[in-house]
Amino acid sequence: MPRWCMTVAGTRTGRSRISERVAAVSPSATLAIDAKAKAMAQAGEDVVGFGVGEPDFPTPARIVEAAVAACRDPRNHHYSPTPGLPELRQAIAEKTRRDSGYEVTASQVLVTNGGKQAVAEAFETLLDPGDEVLLPAPYWTTYPEAIRLAGGVPIEVPTDESTGFLPTPELLERAASERTKVLLFVSPSNPTGAVAELELVAELGRLALERGWWVVTDEIYEHLVYDGRRHHSMPVVVPELAGRCLVLNGVAKTYAMTGWRVGWMIGPEDVVAAASNLQSHVSSNVNNVAQRAALAAVSGDLSDVAMMRQAFDRRRKAIVRLLNEIEGVSCIEPHGAFYAYASFAGVLGRRLRGQRPETTLALAELVLAEAKVAFVPGEAFGSQGYGRFSYALSDADLERGMRAMGQFLAEAEG
Repeated sequence: MPRWCMTVAGTRTGRSRISERVAAVSPSATLAIDAKAKAMAQAGEDVVGFGVGEPDFPTPARIVEAAVAACRDPRNHHYSPTPGLPELRQAIAEKTRRDSGYEVTASQVLVTNGGKQAVAEAFETLLDPGDEVLLPAPYWTTYPEAIRLAGGVPIEVPTDESTGFLPTPELLERAASERTKVLLFVSPSNPTGAVAELELVAELGRLALERGWWVVTDEIYEHLVYDGRRHHSMPVVVPELAGRCLVLNGVAKTYAMTGWRVGWMIGPEDVVAAASNLQSHVSSNVNNVAQRAALAAVSGDLSDVAMMRQAFDRRRKAIVRLLNEIEGVSCIEPHGAFYAYASFAGVLGRRLRGQRPETTLALAELVLAEAKVAFVPGEAFGSQGYGRFSYALSDADLERGMRAMGQFLAEAEG
C-alpha cells in the first residue's frame, strides 16, 4: 500500500478518519426533529411540527421580483466583492441606522451566507484557543458549536424563569474568569422569546466595557417584539462599547427569507476586514441573486413584517394559553421572536403508556411517536426540563397540535 494511502485510510497511523474537532460537533437538534417529523408525514402520518423556527409566510412578492430581475442581469453572473455588493452594504448600514439608531458605514458591514456564517466568522475572527465566551443558557444550538470550532470555550451561564430567562450582571460576574474574552448577548432570544429591557442592556454593556470583554450580539429577531416591548441594540445603549462589539443580523426572520441565506456582520473596520479575508477563503461572495433580493428587502419598508408580527402575536397568546391548560406544563409569556419555552417539570418521571420519561429528550421522542407532535427538547438549548415550541405555523395546526399533546399528557400517572 502506498504511503499516502496508509495515511489517509488511517490503517497504519491509528488516526481517525474524521478530525476530533469536527467529530465533536453535535448535530442540530432542531433540524433532526424537523427531519423526523417530515419523514413521518411523508409516510402518511398526521404530524404537527413545532420544531424548526422559520416564518410560515412566503417571501414578499416585491423581493421575489427583484430576484427574478437579478437572474436576467449579466452583472450577477460573475464573482462580486467578498464583503458584499457595495450597494447592499450601504443599504444595510442605512437600515441599521433607521431601525436601531446605530450609525455605521458600509465598510463596517460584511455580507455572509446566512446568519450562521456570521456567527461562525465572528468567533473565528475574535477567538484564540482557550479564550472563554460567556454563553447565557438557554441558547440557540449553533452558538456553542461555533465557539468550540473556533477554539474557544463556551462558559454556560444558566438562567430560568426567575430572571425571565435573561442573564444578570451577577450571574455573568460569577461565571467570568481571566480567560473571558467575549459575552454573547441575544435579545429577543431563541429559544425563550425573552426580550431585555433598556436598563438590563445598559447594565450588561457597561459590565462588558469595564471588564474589557468583546460583545457579540445577535439581533436577527429585532422586529419581532410584542406587548409594547422594544429591541435595544447594545452599542446604541452603550456607545463606548462600539469598538468592541459585533452585531449580527440577516433577512431570514424579518422578511421570511430563511432559504435565501443572506446575513451580515457589523463591527469595527479592522475586524470586519479580517472576517472578510477569512470568508474569501471559505465561500467568497454570497450568491448575487440572493444579495439583490436582500437589497430589495432592506431598502423597503417594514409593512410585511408588521403583518407577520400581528399573526405571530395572536398565535403567541394562543399557544401560551393552551400550554398552561395542560396539567404538569407551564409556560411564561414570551415577549419576542416566535417561540414558547415550556416547562415539563410536572410531567417528567410520570408513567405514560408504559414508559416513564425522565428527560425532555425522552419525552419529546415519546410525544412525537404517540401524539404525532414535534417539539425541540430543552437539552438542545442547554436547559433540561423544557421544550421549545415554534408558533410559526397556522392557527389551525397550532391548536390541533396543542390539543393532541394535551390529550396524550393527560394520561400521565404516578
